[in-house]
Order: sequence, then C-alpha cells, then structure tokens
Amino acid sequence: MVKCSECGYENIDGLDYCDGCGAKLAAASGEGGAAVAPAPEAPVAPAPEPAPAEPAAAAAEAPVSSDAPTGDITPPPSAPEPAPAAAPAAAAVASFKAKLSVVRGGRKGQEFHLEDGNNLIGRWDPETGSFPEVDLDQDDPEAKVSRKHALLRIDGGKITVEDIGSLNGTYVNRQPRLSPGSPVDLKTGDEIIIGKTFLKLVVDPIS
Repeated sequence: MVKCSECGYENIDGLDYCDGCGAKLAAASGEGGAAVAPAPEAPVAPAPEPAPAEPAAAAAEAPVSSDAPTGDITPPPSAPEPAPAAAPAAAAVASFKAKLSVVRGGRKGQEFHLEDGNNLIGRWDPETGSFPEVDLDQDDPEAKVSRKHALLRIDGGKITVEDIGSLNGTYVNRQPRLSPGSPVDLKTGDEIIIGKTFLKLVVDPIS
C-alpha cells in the first residue's frame, strides 16, 4: 500500500495519484534511493588555554608625590547598548479568494469556490465515495470528464493546474493539451477546458 502524504489515504500499489484527494503519490515511481550516510561531525577545536593571571598588586601603595595633580578623575563614558534586533517580518498571507465559474457546457454560471491546497476537478466516484472539490458530475452528461481529471492547487499565493492522467485531457486558454503531471501557472480570467465544460478562473482580492 502507498500512503498519500497529503491526506493520509492508503492507496494500492502502482497508482500515480491518490484515490482520496488526487495528489501525486511520492512513492508511485517505486525508485528506491540509497540511504544517505550522516555527515561526519566537524572536529571540535580545543579550548584556548587561560591567560596567565596578572601579578598581584603591591600590598602598600607607593607614596604620592606632592607634584601629582589632585581632584576627581572622571571615568570614560560607557559604550551605548546595542539596539534590540528587529522582529522578523510576518510571513506573507494570501489576500485573495478564488473560484471557478462554468461559462460554457453544463450549468452556465455555476460556481465552485476553491480552497488553499489541493482542489480536485472531476466527478463523484461511487466506488471510493470521494467527492472532488470541483464536482462536474451534473455538468457532464456525456461523461467526458474523468473522475480524477485535474488538480488545481493554491499554495503561497500561487495558483497552478495540472492534468492527472485524464482520458480527454485538460486545456488552458485553448492551448495544446497539458502533459500529465506538469503543472502550469494560472491567473484571473484564465479559461480551463475539462471535457466539454469550460471553466473561468476568477480571483478577487480580500478587502
């Protein structure tokens, strides 16, 4: 069994993508890498020997000459304390919300609000009981959309889409068919074609 690193779903061996969420399985290729030996520890330099102690001061102070200046001696000003280090800047937070809107084929005007992370595009699978975030089952009477068709991902303010081995392919802005497993960047207004359903990406800033 191959456990999905995204959702924890236990998949049977040989699958490229998770049956639970559609994410690519890290162990699908079956390539075993050689174990990496831990890096040797750097040798520790011996501690420096302590400096010899200063000779003890004479028990009796030497008599002060009458010619020596008198009066208080002002000590040198102390060095200013360093200013505290500035706190690290807060990590950037995505300040937008995104959705897919059906513009052609199926229920025109139907909207699917997208979540941070993985958003599976496809159709409900009665065998596994998985529901994709973008479920086109009612928009695809001819079954042109695969149950696990494409994966749209929102991560760190970046939006990408990739085909995950669909039968009829995934297209962006009517360009050539996407190669499975090769995500492409998306921006607001881009058009994604899944089967015979045309979806438009809409990105709205959060006020």
